[in-house]
Amino acid sequence: MKIHTFKIGGIHPEEHKITAEVATIEAPIPQQAIFPLSQHIGAPAKPVVQKGDKVKVGTLLAEAGGFVSAPIYSSASGTVAKIDTVIDATGYRKPAIYINVEGDEWEESIDRTSTLETPDNHSELTPEIIIERIKEAGVTGMGGAGFPTFIKLTPPPTAKAECIILNGVECEPYITSDYRLMMEHADEVLVGLELLMKAAKVEKGYIGIEENKPKAIALFKEKTAKDDRIQIVPLARKYPQGGEKQLVDAITHRQVPAPPAIPVNVGAIVQNVGTAFAVYEAVMKHKPLFERYTTVTGKKIAHPGNFHVRMGTSFADMINLCGGLPEGDNKVLAGGPMMGKAVVSLEVPVCKGTNSITVLTDKDACRKAVQPCIRCGKCVDACPMGLEPYLLATLSAFGKYEKAEAEDITSCISCGSCQFTCPSHRPILDNILLGKAKVMSIIKSRNKK
Repeated sequence: MKIHTFKIGGIHPEEHKITAEVATIEAPIPQQAIFPLSQHIGAPAKPVVQKGDKVKVGTLLAEAGGFVSAPIYSSASGTVAKIDTVIDATGYRKPAIYINVEGDEWEESIDRTSTLETPDNHSELTPEIIIERIKEAGVTGMGGAGFPTFIKLTPPPTAKAECIILNGVECEPYITSDYRLMMEHADEVLVGLELLMKAAKVEKGYIGIEENKPKAIALFKEKTAKDDRIQIVPLARKYPQGGEKQLVDAITHRQVPAPPAIPVNVGAIVQNVGTAFAVYEAVMKHKPLFERYTTVTGKKIAHPGNFHVRMGTSFADMINLCGGLPEGDNKVLAGGPMMGKAVVSLEVPVCKGTNSITVLTDKDACRKAVQPCIRCGKCVDACPMGLEPYLLATLSAFGKYEKAEAEDITSCISCGSCQFTCPSHRPILDNILLGKAKVMSIIKSRNKK
């Protein structure tokens, strides 16, 4: 079996996939569901309900607030309690809709049967209809920044898609929600891939899966053995292989240029396997995106597991479902330990991009004392974008933003490989992120002139 990987940089942190063989269970419906209006890149959604309105499961709560935006749907039935703010995973207060849950009554338009629907039986599904259903259902990227899926399927005229790549890598430590989804809903994921291929008008699809998931590789190879259009690509264990540019490199051996270039500029559209599943449900079952697969994990969590959870459920509810927080100091992350964000409150709700709730003990989360840089170059070797992290960090720390821009700071994908590998425990990524945000702001202001 040939193993593929990307060419530049990368690391291999300890995996800690302690929930890999824990079957997914349905999480209980919360007593109150909270829906932030910013669950995606782009403009926040705009509320279409008001206090006192009755809603069902699948009722539209907020419409897209612009072209780069996505609608929000209710995951429970009940009454709109208020439109207020909530602290989300970023730590900032954001506008949100609060629903007092009173039952589980679904919109009648949603097909709740388990019958597998395939495109062969639905000749009416043109590329345009598929994209429109994806857009209306509020489907966004389920494994990263939450980019509205329909936009990726309508690239600019200067770019032509040649293939769809499904990201089944899940290289971040601890997280296993995508793996369980692949093992439990392989057929639906494959139909989702077919729909994405049809929407993008391409004849080639790839599914990249790391070699630490041999059961998933075997399962998908078996199910696609008679379909020449789809290729299962085993990948080496290497972080951050789930990054779009790294995955495109590993599978197609093409390098995506620096921003503003995106994968479709070299012919690839990358989607997460969770997104493919959401596309299947949106197109074939008329089901908006209001629930997802999420891992709740940590070395000291009593009963870590994988859950099919309604969005709007609080982190507190999910952690309590697993036995509660361990004794002592803990750090709770939205996501994994490499790219996840530490939350400041357990009232943060599960959103479209919440693939994991990871609880780190104080021992694992505590930073070691910072030492002087010893010029070892390990951060340079580890960077998957071919950057010089020590230089970008220094330029950012001293406010040298023009030089930082010239050194391609905007190409940083925030993977943390540089900081992870630094023997002096320097806050390399912290400084780079601050500098990148400043440079992006400068670029935005410059483009407005």
